[in-house]
Amino acid sequence: MLRFMFDEEERAPEGNVMEACSHMDQFAAMLSKRIREAGDSDNKLRKFEIWTRGLRSSLMELEQSHYAALRFKERIHSSSVRDMSAEERLQYDRYVYFDKNGFIRVFSLLDKLGTFLNELLGMRTEKIKPHFSYFTVLRSMRERNAHPDLTWRLNESKEKHKEATNRLRKRRNTEIHYMNSEMQDDLIQSNRMYGAEIQLENLQQQSEDLACCLNMATESLKLTFQYAVSLARQHHV
Repeated sequence: MLRFMFDEEERAPEGNVMEACSHMDQFAAMLSKRIREAGDSDNKLRKFEIWTRGLRSSLMELEQSHYAALRFKERIHSSSVRDMSAEERLQYDRYVYFDKNGFIRVFSLLDKLGTFLNELLGMRTEKIKPHFSYFTVLRSMRERNAHPDLTWRLNESKEKHKEATNRLRKRRNTEIHYMNSEMQDDLIQSNRMYGAEIQLENLQQQSEDLACCLNMATESLKLTFQYAVSLARQHHV
């Protein structure tokens, strides 16, 4: 979708992204077939189908945002904004845009996945916490030992990416509630060394964190929709 900006051919999803998309496509197709054959009087199946297609789109948008941020990061060589030429500053601003777009999309996707899981598995998390996140749903699944085959694999992925997720969450919260996230490091540095040249934030760390969270989101989608397909085969959806 965005590779045209780098004069590249568009490519089909690969690896875990391809597998997650394949499971989502399979689940949506199964629901569509059921609707055609048996109807859907309460629109429950249609809702799951629409949510599934929305999650697929969200994953592709996140993957593309990460890719664009990575490519623009490769064009940044200065250690501070002050040292940048006008062209390099433009590349930096583009990096910031797509990096920010990426880390906001991570948590947007996970919240949608939490809503999907809550409804699919009948967790009723909203009775405990009206405004819940993916992590709230997963914690509820753990505490109730619900669907353990899925729960513990999702939890393993969460724990594996925990540090990167926490850093990204702090940046997301800063961006949404306080200030532009790329300026947070500027504030910290200026408090430490007022008047000195402010260095760029750690772009490599940011890029690695976004990649880790993209991997977690992709793994979580793949595991969830593998499980959803198995439920649909048994007509438990």
